[in-house]
Amino acid sequence: MTQRTRLRWNGDAALAATRAGAARGLRLAAEHILEVSRRRVPIEEATLDRSGAATVDESSLTAAVSYDTPYAIRQHEELTYRHDAGRTAKYLERPLAEEADTVGEIIAAQVRRALR
Repeated sequence: MTQRTRLRWNGDAALAATRAGAARGLRLAAEHILEVSRRRVPIEEATLDRSGAATVDESSLTAAVSYDTPYAIRQHEELTYRHDAGRTAKYLERPLAEEADTVGEIIAAQVRRALR
């Protein structure tokens, strides 16, 4: 006796769900990095902290975390500046490196969730 199995592949739907999950994961991951970096951003009047933003370009599936003040780059790169306890230069670069595994987990979880 021959047994038959039928498989329906909904490739377009699967790809769309994967892309949507990845975009959602990128947004959550960028927000996570923003939160971690805000705990380290140099703070005087909190202007730099308030300028922080997380954005996602869903068409290219890229995310960015940025701080937008005239001195944001200088504060990030200048290692000789003195800051309050817990505040430091490289306030964005270090959290991104330290949280890389968590970022990957956040994105993967959203892709898995979208494919359920």
